[in-house]
Amino acid sequence: MPAPDLVLVNARVRTPELTGHTALAVHDGRITALGDDTDARAWAGPGTETVDLGGATLTPGLTDAHSHPVWGLEMFSGTDLSAVRDLDGLRAALAGAERRAGWVVGYALDHNVFGGRPVHRALIEDVLDGVPACLRLYDGHSILATGPALEAAGIDGPRSFAQRSEIVCDADGVPTGHLIEHAAMDLLTAVVPVPPAAERRTRLVALLAEMAATGLASAHVMDLGGHDVPGLLAAVEDEGHLPVRLRLAPWCMPGADETDLDELIALQNRSGRLWRVAGVKFFMDGTVEGGTAWLEHADCHGQGTDAFWPDPAAYSAAVRRLHAAGVGTATHAIGDAAVRHVLDTVEALGPGGPRHRVEHIETVPDDQLGRFAALGVAASMQPPHTAYTRADRGDEWSRRLGDERAGRAWRLRDLRDAGATLALGSDWPIAHHDARQVLATARRPCGAASARPGLTGLEALEGCTTHAAFAAGEEAVAGRIAPGFRADLTAFAVDPVEAPADETAEAPVRLTVAGGRVTHRG
Repeated sequence: MPAPDLVLVNARVRTPELTGHTALAVHDGRITALGDDTDARAWAGPGTETVDLGGATLTPGLTDAHSHPVWGLEMFSGTDLSAVRDLDGLRAALAGAERRAGWVVGYALDHNVFGGRPVHRALIEDVLDGVPACLRLYDGHSILATGPALEAAGIDGPRSFAQRSEIVCDADGVPTGHLIEHAAMDLLTAVVPVPPAAERRTRLVALLAEMAATGLASAHVMDLGGHDVPGLLAAVEDEGHLPVRLRLAPWCMPGADETDLDELIALQNRSGRLWRVAGVKFFMDGTVEGGTAWLEHADCHGQGTDAFWPDPAAYSAAVRRLHAAGVGTATHAIGDAAVRHVLDTVEALGPGGPRHRVEHIETVPDDQLGRFAALGVAASMQPPHTAYTRADRGDEWSRRLGDERAGRAWRLRDLRDAGATLALGSDWPIAHHDARQVLATARRPCGAASARPGLTGLEALEGCTTHAAFAAGEEAVAGRIAPGFRADLTAFAVDPVEAPADETAEAPVRLTVAGGRVTHRG
């Protein structure tokens, strides 16, 4: 065995099962040996760095199975509105908000702030003194824009789109400022000031370092949006190292033709040292709160009966084309009808081929639970999202769905019991990127899901390790501590399996390693 680059000693090693090993060796980004501290003395060479973990629990490096670190930096910048709880609080926050190139830009605005009122620019414009404003709601699928912002974007009435999107207008055809879904939002974001490339690089590295400090070693990035993201990542690696390994899936939107699909296929496996393009991301619906989740029965406002792809068969055809080329897919599907259609699409592909996955799955009926395991489709879910709902079901999500569907909120336990692969993530910036919060809320869901049983400590850890690796088709090289596997590692001051969920949520992270390189020391 070549002399290791890194040796970790005095650890409780979980693979994610507890093994009895106390030491581990790393060479050239891979785990080369497991043993005890006596073995470690024999492994070390003159160039080996040895780290004493002081009895910390060493696990496979945590993976956020659904995140947007690059797109999120661009789309969720400006004034943080996540602490705003009501309309008066929003108005106060906007009155004192910092201007960026003459604009007010805000993010993480909760739908519940409006108290059931329609989202409308008239509620805020008087405190902005004519300044254009772009406020993103927390779900990332809608924006509230002021009149000057709409004017800057040339938005003066309703439009038709190739995907389910809407410029909400009043009875006279005048835009209310509420822009729903990507095509409508893109009209506005095209004119919103963006930071220069150098600032984006600096912010990205800082964000990834913050993620590594919570134990994240890798992330499944569900976009390739923004301005030349591969170029941005290459520039970061030219100057240094990415603190987190990134696996990126570019979007495929309604209206994609054969040329578009060929371009997505050609992007696959474009890579750097710790990043690569792998897979394609689809949207089958939007969000419950925005009225765009695809539901088998309309919500309380009569909305939600349309798919994001106006022709769902076109979505199925695009998945089939990518599948034939060996490209796995991840599909955003929140509503029950959306989940059913994705599973129907995969079932029609037949056995074999690349792996597919469904993202979010916020409400799903009993008859769909067993299909995930039967079809080999991974369920990718984000337990921190449960905090946007309320146990009394007085929140917008629960009210729209009604008690019966709200009673099926985030069925983590039921999907695991049905044999599904269950990969866990945060969906940053929709929820905080702290990996410890993902582990904790998987065990103890919040809000509308709080009455449902959560996962065990081991199952939660598996969701961010072995199951996340399986969802990515990387279970032969990632997600476990074993010789030959990637040296992506996380060391906790407590055992995240045995410690209570609330302790895990705040547990000090002693060390994070990505690709054999230490990215955080605590």
